[in-house]
Parts: sequence; C-alpha cells; structure tokens
Amino acid sequence: MRLMIVGTLRGQLSAATRIVHERGAQVTQADTIETALKYLRAGRGADLIMVDVALRIADLITALASEMINVPVVACGVSNDAAAAVAAIEAGAKEYIPLPPDPEMIAAIIAAVTRDTLDVVVTDETMLRVLRLAEQVAASEASVLITGESGSGKEVIARFLHKKSNRKDKPFIAINCAAMPEALLESELFGHEKGAFTGAVARRIGKFEEADGGTLLLDEISEMDVRLQAKLLRAIQERVIDRVGGSKPVPVNIRILATSNRNLTDEVKKGTFREDLLYRLNVVNLKLPALRQRPSDIMALAEHFIKKFASQNGLPPRPLSKEAKGALLAAAWPGNVRELENTMHRAVLLAMGPEIGVDAILTPEGTAMAGAGMAPRGPAGEAAMTAEAVTRALVGRTVSEVERDLILDTLDHCLGNRTHAANILGISIRTLRNKLNEYESGGFDVAEPGSQRGARTQQVA
Repeated sequence: MRLMIVGTLRGQLSAATRIVHERGAQVTQADTIETALKYLRAGRGADLIMVDVALRIADLITALASEMINVPVVACGVSNDAAAAVAAIEAGAKEYIPLPPDPEMIAAIIAAVTRDTLDVVVTDETMLRVLRLAEQVAASEASVLITGESGSGKEVIARFLHKKSNRKDKPFIAINCAAMPEALLESELFGHEKGAFTGAVARRIGKFEEADGGTLLLDEISEMDVRLQAKLLRAIQERVIDRVGGSKPVPVNIRILATSNRNLTDEVKKGTFREDLLYRLNVVNLKLPALRQRPSDIMALAEHFIKKFASQNGLPPRPLSKEAKGALLAAAWPGNVRELENTMHRAVLLAMGPEIGVDAILTPEGTAMAGAGMAPRGPAGEAAMTAEAVTRALVGRTVSEVERDLILDTLDHCLGNRTHAANILGISIRTLRNKLNEYESGGFDVAEPGSQRGARTQQVA
C-alpha cells in the first residue's frame, strides 16, 4: 500500500509513519498541501492520504476532486482538536485519527479504507478452472480480458493476476471507464499539459504513466467512447502516449488488463467497439461464471464474509442454520458476489441467537429473499436442492457451451479414450473427433489418450 502523509504535527506524524512502514506500507511525506498535489500530479500515486488536521483539508479535497485524483483522505490531530476534527469530516475526510497514534487504530483504519481485495475464495470447479488459467498466464506480459456479470469478481481476479506477475512490486492502477465522461477520461488516462484546456492549472500525469512498470486495469472498457478507443489502441500497440496538449510522445512500460460485463464481439458488430482493439486486449480471455453457476462457492463465500464482518463489528462468528443455507442456495444472486457480501453483512448484524437464521437473510429493504424458508429437508429434499443447483448452473449459458463441457468432461471420465466417450455420448467417433478438433483450435485443452485435462489447464471462453 502507498501512503502519503501531509504535514508534521510536531513530530507525531513521524511516529505514525514508523507504524505504517513497519506494517509494510510504502510511505512518502509532504510538508504542505501544494507539495502533495505536485507529487500526485507527477504520477507517483497514493492509495491513502493522512493529513494534519490543522492544514486546509477542504482545499486539498477540493483540489483532488477538481483534478479527478481519487484518493481517500484521513485527518490526524491531537486529541483535543474536536472542532477541527468535525470540520475535517464535514470537508470530506473519511476518518479522524487522534494523536499520539495508536498502532492498532491506524492499522484498522488503513485496512478499512483501502480494503484487502486479494481474498480469492474458490471451491467450485468451474471457478477453479478460471483461477488455474489466471495463475498460468499471470507471469506473462499478455493482455488479459476479464469478462463476467457485474459483481462477479472481475477486479479481484485482475489484482490476483498482478500479484502473481513479475510486476507485483510495481503499481497496480485501476480506472473505471464508465465513471467519467469522454473528455475527462482522456485526460485521466493520458494526462495533460498545463493550459491544455480550461481548468488545467498544471501538468497532470495520467494513469498510463502512473502505472509505468506495473499493471493498468481498464475497468468496464466497453463503456469507452469509440473515438477514444483509437488513441487507446495506439498506446497499447506502440507503448507510447500523448498527453492532452502535449507536443511529444511519452514511452510507457505497462501490462494491460481490461474488464467488461458485455459481450464485446456483439459490441463490435454494433459498431460501438473497435475490432482491432478487441484483438489487442483479448490475447487471453478469463470468463468469470456468475455466482448462480458456481453453487459450491456460495457457502464458502458466505462463511468467509461472516468471519470478516463479525470481526469488523466485534461480534462472535456464528454458523448458518440449515434453513439459512437453503435460502442462500435457492437465491438467484443477480448481483453476484457483491450482493452476497452485502447480504451476509446484514445477516451478521441482524442475527439473534447462536445461529444466523433464515430470518436474518434479508434484502436491503428488509424483506425475505426469494427462496427463504424453502430449505430442503431429508434425503429427497437434499437431492432436489442439488438438482436445482445444477439447473441454475445452466442458466445464462449457450447450448454449445453446455455441449462442449459435457463432451470434454466425458472424455476426461474415459481417460481420453475417444471410442468409449463417443459410445457414452451416443455420437459417432467422427462427430466426436470433429468436435474435439474445433475445441482445440479454439484454445481449449483436450484430454490425450490415457490422461485427463489435469496435465494442462483448460481455457475458459
């Protein structure tokens, strides 16, 4: 984590610096707000700013907002600065830390503000295939396109790729292409020179330069205007950028990751996405299954979130009741992992008694979730629940995808024996071979005679 400390507070912030440095953070210090802004404009970046409450925090936050620099700010001050603390929070500071600093409080606030996004909780085989492929390609320099529904964990996988790459000690910079208009997005990506447009009061380094040496994540790239895609394509192909208002190209050394919750091939057909840019981004495709397609992960993730939120709120972790488990498995989860996380946060806070019951599995409006109270009972009920989970795993998939997985799984079961697999599937050996040739040409792993696909990692389309 990159921490910037602004001000001195008579040496108290130096003690805070030592604490966070001992906990693995990279720390820089600026005496004034203007020095801090110059540092950020230069593209050196920060994940969190701790600032002396006596400084003009409102000016700092206003400057950050006007220049589209998205960094959370935490105010620090001696314990009797109550009025200044209130003013800092009203100005937009996320938290207030009294000094002298308490190590555990600083650690907790840093964790809460920056979040640990590298928790990859996976048990379902469908998702494990994606994770294996991600680990296999992480050390390469190849661009990776991560696709999947909103909330399915695309940014988590992107951070996983960076953490497993040879660039792990360099910056990981993410930008949401859907979060700002085209004119601002161009400046955010490529930076600008002083006077390039109204409000450009100083040179600003963009995300490409800020990520130099590391990884740049272009989140929801399908939302980028097609005209800006041309400039992005040049930057990816030639590894040089042009700042807005600049007169000479600037070389950059980065790895590109991109995410989308849309089918970019369809967007190409519509004319809203450049085909040549898709080819540059889609060297490797990681398609994340929706949560309803990975039922084995629902309980593992639920238990993970229970521990996380119980710890954050000073509550003992409690197990889920049988009825609550049934409700979670019966839900459709249109919001995917993000929705499950919020649901379990509510459940931890609302549950009464030694277990988290079905009455705590609620929507944000406080109503029972669809499927709550319908937990199966007995062997027949368990079988019905399993059948329902399998059915849900098919929702949202094409017939060809289901057929492909059935053929490849059957071939694994037969240890690569084509004749046996064809007999089980009820198709001719010629049809089977044609299908397997099609899958191999599409980049999918196919079991060799006498083996299963475990020898290599299956690529997920």
